[in-house]
Amino acid sequence: FLIKQWYQRRVRGNPEYLNYLAQHNYFKEEEIANYLKYLLYWKDPKYAKFIKYPQCLQLLELLQEPRFRNELVNVPCTRFIQLQQMQHWSHHFRRRANLVNNSAVKKEGEDKQEPKSQT
Repeated sequence: FLIKQWYQRRVRGNPEYLNYLAQHNYFKEEEIANYLKYLLYWKDPKYAKFIKYPQCLQLLELLQEPRFRNELVNVPCTRFIQLQQMQHWSHHFRRRANLVNNSAVKKEGEDKQEPKSQT
């Protein structure tokens, strides 16, 4: 139960917290490795749709590898992951804003082109 709360409340794709866990040797515990394997069920689309932080699925996949868990001890590795997340979010939000703006402009153009019906 405590491990489940640990993942749901803290990890959620937080590289700094993963670094903390690695520095304190939590990833060397077999129970944690087994729990990380168990959590892969979240990749199933019927569960994944409820995830608030989708980047955690990618980190969960990477956490299956002992080499990745060992690298998380290094602060530069953690900083790199954070940078990649920020770049992804920045691109995502910029792309989403463009899509919203383009659809609003398209809708406005369609409204102007509709012929008025005569009654």
